[in-house]
Amino acid sequence: MKTTPLPFKKKLALKLFNRYRANEKSTHVLNYLFWECTLRCNLNCLHCGSDCKKEAVVPDMPKADFFKALDDITPIITPNETMIVLTGGEPVLRKDILEIGQELYRRGFPWGIVSNAMALQPKTIDLLMDAGLRSITISLDGLETSHNWLRNSKQSFKKAMKIIAYLNQVKDVRYDVVTCVNQKNLEELDLLYDLLVSLGLKEWRIFTVFPVGRAQLYPELQLLPKQFKDFFDFMARVRKEGKIKLNYGCEGFLGNYEGLVRDNFFFCRAGINIASVLVDGSISACPNLRSRFIQGNIYKDSFREVWESRYGIYRNRSWTKTGICKDCEYYSFCEGNGMHLRNDETGELMFCHLKRLLEAEEN
Repeated sequence: MKTTPLPFKKKLALKLFNRYRANEKSTHVLNYLFWECTLRCNLNCLHCGSDCKKEAVVPDMPKADFFKALDDITPIITPNETMIVLTGGEPVLRKDILEIGQELYRRGFPWGIVSNAMALQPKTIDLLMDAGLRSITISLDGLETSHNWLRNSKQSFKKAMKIIAYLNQVKDVRYDVVTCVNQKNLEELDLLYDLLVSLGLKEWRIFTVFPVGRAQLYPELQLLPKQFKDFFDFMARVRKEGKIKLNYGCEGFLGNYEGLVRDNFFFCRAGINIASVLVDGSISACPNLRSRFIQGNIYKDSFREVWESRYGIYRNRSWTKTGICKDCEYYSFCEGNGMHLRNDETGELMFCHLKRLLEAEEN
Protein backbone atom coordinates (compact mmCIF):
# COMPACT_ATOMS: atom_id res chain seq x y z
CA MET A 1 0.00 0.00 0.00
CA LYS A 2 1.23 3.51 -0.85
CA THR A 3 1.52 5.87 2.09
CA THR A 4 0.43 8.87 -0.02
CA PRO A 5 -1.43 10.45 -1.73
CA LEU A 6 -4.58 10.25 0.35
CA PRO A 7 -7.84 9.36 -1.43
CA PHE A 8 -10.68 11.89 -1.30
CA LYS A 9 -12.77 9.98 1.28
CA LYS A 10 -9.86 9.64 3.70
CA LYS A 11 -8.98 13.33 3.36
CA LEU A 12 -12.59 14.25 4.04
CA ALA A 13 -12.69 12.00 7.11
CA LEU A 14 -9.46 13.54 8.41
CA LYS A 15 -10.83 17.05 7.91
CA LEU A 16 -13.94 16.16 9.88
CA PHE A 17 -11.73 14.68 12.58
CA ASN A 18 -9.88 18.00 12.73
CA ARG A 19 -13.12 19.66 13.84
CA TYR A 20 -13.48 17.13 16.62
CA ARG A 21 -9.85 17.70 17.66
CA ALA A 22 -10.39 21.47 17.75
CA ASN A 23 -13.38 21.03 20.06
CA GLU A 24 -11.38 18.75 22.36
CA LYS A 25 -8.68 21.42 22.61
CA SER A 26 -11.27 24.07 23.39
CA THR A 27 -12.95 22.12 26.19
CA HIS A 28 -9.74 20.29 27.33
CA VAL A 29 -11.55 17.96 29.72
CA LEU A 30 -9.04 16.10 31.87
CA ASN A 31 -9.95 12.41 31.86
CA TYR A 32 -6.58 10.64 32.05
CA LEU A 33 -4.04 11.40 34.77
CA PHE A 34 -0.67 9.71 35.16
CA TRP A 35 1.06 9.71 38.51
CA GLU A 36 4.76 8.90 38.27
CA CYS A 37 4.76 7.60 41.82
CA THR A 38 8.35 6.30 41.80
CA LEU A 39 11.49 6.23 39.68
CA ARG A 40 12.68 3.04 41.37
CA CYS A 41 12.68 -0.01 39.14
CA ASN A 42 13.62 -3.67 39.46
CA LEU A 43 14.83 -3.82 35.84
CA ASN A 44 17.36 -1.91 33.79
CA CYS A 45 15.69 -1.86 30.38
CA LEU A 46 17.68 -0.77 27.34
CA HIS A 47 14.88 1.43 26.01
CA CYS A 48 13.98 3.25 29.24
CA GLY A 49 13.17 6.86 28.48
CA SER A 50 13.31 7.85 32.16
CA ASP A 51 16.61 6.06 32.90
CA CYS A 52 15.07 4.43 35.98
CA LYS A 53 17.27 2.53 38.42
CA LYS A 54 16.95 0.28 41.47
CA GLU A 55 17.88 3.20 43.71
CA ALA A 56 16.39 6.42 42.35
CA VAL A 57 18.03 9.81 42.94
CA VAL A 58 14.59 11.38 43.44
CA PRO A 59 12.65 9.79 46.33
CA ASP A 60 9.10 8.54 45.94
CA MET A 61 6.45 11.23 46.26
CA PRO A 62 4.50 10.89 49.54
CA LYS A 63 0.97 9.80 48.75
CA ALA A 64 -0.47 12.67 50.82
CA ASP A 65 1.16 15.17 48.45
CA PHE A 66 -0.43 13.58 45.41
CA PHE A 67 -3.86 13.40 47.04
CA LYS A 68 -3.63 17.07 48.00
CA ALA A 69 -3.05 17.93 44.32
CA LEU A 70 -5.88 15.59 43.32
CA ASP A 71 -8.22 17.33 45.78
CA ASP A 72 -7.29 20.65 44.21
CA ILE A 73 -8.34 19.61 40.72
CA THR A 74 -11.32 17.41 41.65
CA PRO A 75 -13.91 20.26 41.49
CA ILE A 76 -13.39 20.62 37.72
CA ILE A 77 -13.34 16.93 36.78
CA THR A 78 -15.69 13.98 37.12
CA PRO A 79 -13.90 11.38 39.28
CA ASN A 80 -15.63 8.28 37.87
CA GLU A 81 -14.75 9.46 34.35
CA THR A 82 -11.12 10.28 35.13
CA MET A 83 -8.66 7.40 34.96
CA ILE A 84 -5.66 7.54 37.30
CA VAL A 85 -2.68 5.48 36.14
CA LEU A 86 0.20 4.74 38.49
CA THR A 87 3.44 4.53 36.58
CA GLY A 88 7.16 4.81 37.20
CA GLY A 89 9.64 3.19 37.44
CA GLU A 90 7.78 0.18 38.70
CA PRO A 91 4.75 1.26 40.78
CA VAL A 92 4.38 -2.11 42.52
CA LEU A 93 7.64 -1.38 44.38
CA ARG A 94 5.77 1.12 46.55
CA LYS A 95 4.90 -0.53 49.85
CA ASP A 96 1.83 1.67 50.18
CA ILE A 97 0.35 0.90 46.77
CA LEU A 98 -2.66 -0.87 48.30
CA GLU A 99 -3.37 2.14 50.52
CA ILE A 100 -3.09 4.41 47.48
CA GLY A 101 -5.49 2.23 45.52
CA GLN A 102 -7.99 2.08 48.34
CA GLU A 103 -7.96 5.86 48.71
CA LEU A 104 -8.44 6.39 44.97
CA TYR A 105 -11.33 3.92 45.04
CA ARG A 106 -12.87 5.69 48.05
CA ARG A 107 -12.76 8.98 46.15
CA GLY A 108 -14.47 7.44 43.16
CA PHE A 109 -11.53 7.28 40.73
CA PRO A 110 -10.94 4.24 38.52
CA TRP A 111 -7.24 3.44 38.62
CA GLY A 112 -4.70 1.22 36.94
CA ILE A 113 -0.99 0.41 36.77
CA VAL A 114 1.66 -0.13 34.13
CA SER A 115 3.98 -2.94 35.23
CA ASN A 116 6.91 -5.03 34.03
CA ALA A 117 5.45 -7.94 36.12
CA MET A 118 8.73 -8.70 37.92
CA ALA A 119 7.28 -7.96 41.37
CA LEU A 120 3.79 -9.24 40.62
CA GLN A 121 2.29 -12.47 41.90
CA PRO A 122 -1.29 -13.73 41.47
CA LYS A 123 -1.92 -12.92 45.14
CA THR A 124 -0.65 -9.36 44.57
CA ILE A 125 -3.12 -8.90 41.74
CA ASP A 126 -5.96 -10.17 43.92
CA LEU A 127 -5.04 -7.66 46.62
CA LEU A 128 -4.78 -4.83 44.09
CA MET A 129 -8.22 -5.72 42.75
CA ASP A 130 -9.63 -5.70 46.27
CA ALA A 131 -8.22 -2.16 46.47
CA GLY A 132 -10.18 -1.15 43.38
CA LEU A 133 -7.74 -1.86 40.54
CA ARG A 134 -9.57 -1.50 37.22
CA SER A 135 -6.84 -1.93 34.60
CA ILE A 136 -3.34 -3.28 34.26
CA THR A 137 -0.84 -3.12 31.44
CA ILE A 138 1.93 -5.72 31.20
CA SER A 139 5.02 -5.26 29.03
CA LEU A 140 6.00 -8.14 26.74
CA ASP A 141 8.61 -7.25 24.14
CA GLY A 142 8.92 -10.34 21.98
CA LEU A 143 9.72 -13.98 22.54
CA GLU A 144 12.00 -15.02 25.38
CA THR A 145 15.44 -14.12 24.03
CA SER A 146 14.54 -10.75 22.53
CA HIS A 147 12.30 -9.76 25.46
CA ASN A 148 14.98 -10.60 28.01
CA TRP A 149 17.56 -8.71 25.94
CA LEU A 150 15.49 -5.54 25.93
CA ARG A 151 14.54 -5.88 29.58
CA ASN A 152 18.12 -6.79 30.54
CA SER A 153 16.98 -9.74 32.65
CA LYS A 154 17.01 -13.51 32.22
CA GLN A 155 13.83 -13.91 34.27
CA SER A 156 11.67 -11.16 32.81
CA PHE A 157 9.92 -13.16 30.07
CA LYS A 158 8.87 -15.99 32.39
CA LYS A 159 7.57 -13.52 34.97
CA ALA A 160 5.54 -11.61 32.40
CA MET A 161 4.09 -14.78 30.85
CA LYS A 162 3.03 -16.07 34.27
CA ILE A 163 1.11 -12.89 35.02
CA ILE A 164 -0.46 -12.67 31.56
CA ALA A 165 -1.70 -16.25 31.90
CA TYR A 166 -3.17 -15.47 35.31
CA LEU A 167 -4.85 -12.24 34.18
CA ASN A 168 -6.64 -14.18 31.46
CA GLN A 169 -8.48 -16.06 34.21
CA VAL A 170 -9.38 -12.98 36.24
CA LYS A 171 -12.71 -11.24 35.82
CA ASP A 172 -13.54 -7.58 36.45
CA VAL A 173 -10.16 -6.17 35.45
CA ARG A 174 -9.22 -4.86 32.04
CA TYR A 175 -5.72 -5.79 30.99
CA ASP A 176 -3.60 -5.49 27.91
CA VAL A 177 -0.09 -6.24 26.73
CA VAL A 178 2.28 -3.58 25.40
CA THR A 179 5.13 -4.43 23.05
CA CYS A 180 7.96 -2.13 22.01
CA VAL A 181 8.94 -3.20 18.50
CA ASN A 182 12.58 -2.97 17.40
CA GLN A 183 15.02 -4.62 15.00
CA LYS A 184 15.52 -7.58 17.35
CA ASN A 185 11.87 -8.61 17.65
CA LEU A 186 10.32 -7.42 14.38
CA GLU A 187 10.69 -10.75 12.60
CA GLU A 188 9.00 -12.67 15.42
CA LEU A 189 5.88 -10.53 15.69
CA ASP A 190 3.83 -13.21 13.92
CA LEU A 191 4.97 -15.83 16.43
CA LEU A 192 4.28 -13.46 19.30
CA TYR A 193 0.84 -12.78 17.83
CA ASP A 194 0.07 -16.52 17.73
CA LEU A 195 1.28 -16.91 21.30
CA LEU A 196 -0.89 -14.08 22.62
CA VAL A 197 -3.95 -15.36 20.78
CA SER A 198 -3.35 -18.84 22.23
CA LEU A 199 -3.25 -17.30 25.72
CA GLY A 200 -6.63 -15.68 25.12
CA LEU A 201 -5.37 -12.09 25.15
CA LYS A 202 -8.03 -9.64 24.01
CA GLU A 203 -6.06 -6.36 23.73
CA TRP A 204 -2.55 -5.70 22.44
CA ARG A 205 -0.77 -2.40 21.87
CA ILE A 206 2.49 -1.96 20.00
CA PHE A 207 4.80 1.04 20.15
CA THR A 208 7.92 2.01 18.29
CA VAL A 209 10.84 3.17 20.41
CA PHE A 210 11.73 6.86 20.41
CA PRO A 211 15.37 7.94 20.95
CA VAL A 212 15.16 9.50 24.41
CA GLY A 213 16.94 8.56 27.63
CA ARG A 214 18.74 5.22 27.61
CA ALA A 215 17.18 4.34 24.24
CA GLN A 216 19.54 6.81 22.52
CA LEU A 217 22.44 4.44 23.18
CA TYR A 218 21.05 1.53 21.13
CA PRO A 219 20.50 2.26 17.41
CA GLU A 220 19.08 -1.24 16.87
CA LEU A 221 15.98 -0.12 18.76
CA GLN A 222 15.01 2.02 15.76
CA LEU A 223 13.34 0.36 12.76
CA LEU A 224 14.87 1.04 9.36
CA PRO A 225 12.50 2.54 6.76
CA LYS A 226 11.57 -0.78 5.07
CA GLN A 227 11.13 -2.46 8.45
CA PHE A 228 8.95 0.44 9.54
CA LYS A 229 6.60 -0.07 6.60
CA ASP A 230 6.61 -3.86 7.01
CA PHE A 231 5.60 -3.35 10.62
CA PHE A 232 2.52 -1.32 9.71
CA ASP A 233 1.59 -3.87 7.04
CA PHE A 234 1.69 -6.49 9.80
CA MET A 235 -0.53 -4.38 12.03
CA ALA A 236 -3.08 -3.72 9.28
CA ARG A 237 -3.25 -7.45 8.50
CA VAL A 238 -3.68 -8.50 12.14
CA ARG A 239 -6.42 -5.94 12.73
CA LYS A 240 -8.24 -7.16 9.63
CA GLU A 241 -8.10 -10.76 10.89
CA GLY A 242 -9.90 -9.64 14.05
CA LYS A 243 -8.54 -12.29 16.42
CA ILE A 244 -7.21 -9.67 18.82
CA LYS A 245 -7.81 -5.96 19.39
CA LEU A 246 -4.53 -4.45 18.22
CA ASN A 247 -3.63 -0.77 18.28
CA TYR A 248 -0.55 1.23 17.42
CA GLY A 249 0.54 3.75 20.03
CA CYS A 250 -0.79 7.31 20.01
CA GLU A 251 2.04 8.82 18.00
CA GLY A 252 2.70 9.81 14.43
CA PHE A 253 0.54 10.60 11.42
CA LEU A 254 0.77 7.61 9.07
CA GLY A 255 -0.76 8.69 5.77
CA ASN A 256 -2.91 5.96 4.25
CA TYR A 257 -2.26 3.74 7.26
CA GLU A 258 -4.51 6.07 9.27
CA GLY A 259 -7.68 4.17 10.15
CA LEU A 260 -5.97 0.81 9.53
CA VAL A 261 -3.58 0.34 12.48
CA ARG A 262 -5.48 1.90 15.40
CA ASP A 263 -9.07 2.61 16.36
CA ASN A 264 -8.84 6.36 15.82
CA PHE A 265 -6.98 8.80 13.62
CA PHE A 266 -3.75 10.18 15.03
CA PHE A 267 -4.34 12.61 17.87
CA CYS A 268 -1.75 13.54 20.49
CA ARG A 269 -3.96 14.29 23.52
CA ALA A 270 -1.07 15.39 25.73
CA GLY A 271 -2.15 18.50 27.63
CA ILE A 272 -5.61 18.29 26.06
CA ASN A 273 -7.15 15.34 27.91
CA ILE A 274 -4.01 13.96 29.54
CA ALA A 275 -1.93 15.31 32.41
CA SER A 276 0.74 13.87 34.66
CA VAL A 277 2.24 14.54 38.04
CA LEU A 278 5.89 13.55 37.99
CA VAL A 279 7.80 12.16 40.94
CA ASP A 280 9.29 15.57 41.86
CA GLY A 281 5.89 17.28 41.69
CA SER A 282 6.27 18.64 38.17
CA ILE A 283 3.00 19.00 36.28
CA SER A 284 3.25 17.77 32.70
CA ALA A 285 1.17 15.94 30.11
CA CYS A 286 2.21 12.36 29.41
CA PRO A 287 5.11 11.28 31.69
CA ASN A 288 7.53 11.27 28.73
CA LEU A 289 7.31 15.07 28.55
CA ARG A 290 9.76 16.85 30.79
CA SER A 291 12.06 19.90 30.79
CA ARG A 292 10.63 22.67 28.55
CA PHE A 293 7.18 21.03 28.53
CA ILE A 294 6.63 21.25 32.30
CA GLN A 295 3.71 23.54 33.19
CA GLY A 296 4.13 23.95 36.92
CA ASN A 297 4.74 22.05 40.15
CA ILE A 298 2.22 20.88 42.74
CA TYR A 299 4.49 22.11 45.55
CA LYS A 300 4.13 25.73 44.48
CA ASP A 301 1.22 25.88 42.02
CA SER A 302 -2.46 25.04 42.02
CA PHE A 303 -2.97 21.97 39.84
CA ARG A 304 -6.41 23.25 38.94
CA GLU A 305 -5.10 26.67 37.88
CA VAL A 306 -2.34 25.07 35.83
CA TRP A 307 -4.77 22.83 33.97
CA GLU A 308 -7.26 25.60 33.32
CA SER A 309 -4.92 28.42 32.27
CA ARG A 310 -1.60 26.99 31.13
CA TYR A 311 -0.77 24.17 28.67
CA GLY A 312 -0.73 26.74 25.87
CA ILE A 313 2.00 24.95 23.92
CA TYR A 314 -0.16 21.82 23.94
CA ARG A 315 -3.45 23.37 22.92
CA ASN A 316 -2.07 25.69 20.25
CA ARG A 317 0.62 23.81 18.38
CA SER A 318 1.25 26.31 15.60
CA TRP A 319 4.78 26.70 17.02
CA THR A 320 5.55 23.18 15.72
CA LYS A 321 5.25 24.28 12.08
CA THR A 322 9.01 24.58 11.69
CA GLY A 323 11.82 22.50 10.25
CA ILE A 324 10.59 19.39 8.49
CA CYS A 325 6.99 20.28 9.41
CA LYS A 326 7.07 23.79 7.92
CA ASP A 327 6.05 22.92 4.34
CA CYS A 328 4.40 19.54 4.92
CA GLU A 329 1.08 19.24 3.08
CA TYR A 330 -0.24 16.95 5.81
CA TYR A 331 0.59 19.24 8.74
CA SER A 332 -3.07 19.98 9.50
CA PHE A 333 -3.69 16.26 10.12
CA CYS A 334 -0.57 15.82 12.25
CA GLU A 335 0.18 19.16 13.94
CA GLY A 336 3.81 18.29 14.34
CA ASN A 337 3.58 14.67 15.57
CA GLY A 338 3.46 13.49 19.19
CA MET A 339 4.75 16.04 21.67
CA HIS A 340 7.14 13.51 23.17
CA LEU A 341 9.00 13.45 19.84
CA ARG A 342 9.91 17.13 20.13
CA ASN A 343 13.43 17.98 21.29
CA ASP A 344 13.40 19.26 24.87
CA GLU A 345 15.82 22.09 24.11
CA THR A 346 14.98 23.22 20.58
CA GLY A 347 11.41 22.02 20.13
CA GLU A 348 12.33 20.58 16.73
CA LEU A 349 10.90 17.23 15.63
CA MET A 350 13.27 14.32 16.28
CA PHE A 351 11.39 11.73 14.28
CA CYS A 352 8.72 11.85 11.55
CA HIS A 353 6.67 8.72 10.96
CA LEU A 354 5.40 9.83 7.57
CA LYS A 355 8.90 10.62 6.32
CA ARG A 356 10.19 7.18 7.29
CA LEU A 357 7.29 5.50 5.51
CA LEU A 358 7.96 7.56 2.38
CA GLU A 359 11.68 6.69 2.55
CA ALA A 360 10.73 3.00 2.48
CA GLU A 361 8.77 3.51 -0.74
CA GLU A 362 11.54 5.53 -2.38
CA ASN A 363 14.05 2.77 -1.76
